[in-house]
Amino acid sequence: MVCSGRNNRQIQTIVNDIVEAAQKAQIEVKSVEGRDSAKWTLIDLGDVIVHVFNQDERDFYQLEKLWADAPIVDISDWVTE
Repeated sequence: MVCSGRNNRQIQTIVNDIVEAAQKAQIEVKSVEGRDSAKWTLIDLGDVIVHVFNQDERDFYQLEKLWADAPIVDISDWVTE
């Protein structure tokens, strides 16, 4: 999963919320890398890797292009409010 935040506070909030939701769902958080920089944070959930970028880093690395041939998966049913 690739997403981005508008500022460091929002990025940290996104990361914290993902980690908290995974723990509540009893999903092992294998590691969180880059949490202090808030430019690019990687959350390893085993079967799912989450990349949370600031917009400049996301534009620079363009990870979506690496997965251009992969099928698009609709995760809207997985998301809860």
